[in-house]
Amino acid sequence: MRLKSLLLSAAILAFGASSGAAEEFTIGLSNGWVGSEWRTQMIEEAEEAAKKWAGKGDTIKVVVQSANVDVPGQIAHIRNFISQGVNAIIINPNSPTAFDPVFAQAKEAGILVVSTDAEVSSPDAVYIGINQKAWAEAGAEWLAKAIGGKGNVVAINGVAGHPANEMRASGYREVFANYPDIKIVNEVNANWDQAQGQQAMQNLLATYPDLAGVWVQDGMAAGAWRSIADAKRTSNIAATGEIRKDFIDLWVKEGLNSGASVNPPGVMASALNVAVFMLKGRELTKPATDGQYKNSMYLPIPFVNSDNVKSVATALDGKPGFYSYTQSLSIDEAEALFK
Repeated sequence: MRLKSLLLSAAILAFGASSGAAEEFTIGLSNGWVGSEWRTQMIEEAEEAAKKWAGKGDTIKVVVQSANVDVPGQIAHIRNFISQGVNAIIINPNSPTAFDPVFAQAKEAGILVVSTDAEVSSPDAVYIGINQKAWAEAGAEWLAKAIGGKGNVVAINGVAGHPANEMRASGYREVFANYPDIKIVNEVNANWDQAQGQQAMQNLLATYPDLAGVWVQDGMAAGAWRSIADAKRTSNIAATGEIRKDFIDLWVKEGLNSGASVNPPGVMASALNVAVFMLKGRELTKPATDGQYKNSMYLPIPFVNSDNVKSVATALDGKPGFYSYTQSLSIDEAEALFK
């Protein structure tokens, strides 16, 4: 009888080992800028992704530090997480290079560091998100073709110096350089703010009455298009767009000549799901060696244009105007990336 009981206990233990025992991890989320609803949605989607692990028997706790801080302030976020003894840190960083020393401290403490939305140079971190340069290139190629490969264009960028912003600027400049008859006549920053984007576009239209195209980043495109509409220029200006519901609705209603790469707010949720499998000791099938720092794993970049904008509008039906079109890796999709 005792032998049968021991054999049964051994079988249960073996099953538990093979099926994956339930685990508990604490993950710190650091967001160094709260100037847009996109960032709020990013955090909320990551928190929801953490809750879904309960269905797999695991407990994933998240600790959020989200504030408008400079680089030293975000470094303080990381040091707080290290002091708290979290298992992993996921950061949307304000600098590509300034975090190298504190990321090394996190690694020394046995903490996994994952960057999302913007790549970082640290060899002690992995980036999981879209290729921001490719994001910009897709929109720039669309715009170049939309204006027939010639004409004056302007660019309205996000926060100067932010790593994602700088990669995007590099991307569209390289594309337009391939079109000798396209001239970038001005580049301005509007800090991913819709009102600032609208004012910047108003100023640019007054300065350059012969504009053919506008390359504008998400968060500002709706504002830019309002100025284009106010100037009654929607029929002769092509401009990139954004993925918010309010702009998508305007796009469909007015039949705008627009195209938009999609940087889904779900990138942090994707990063969280991948990070959990890393914490479980799983090994990626394809190591994260992409990008300029050779530590990146890129996620797909959706693109919205006249061919699919109506289906995107349908997907956003019922959402508030500030809601961004999104996607993220589910737990099962994340696991498929591992051996």
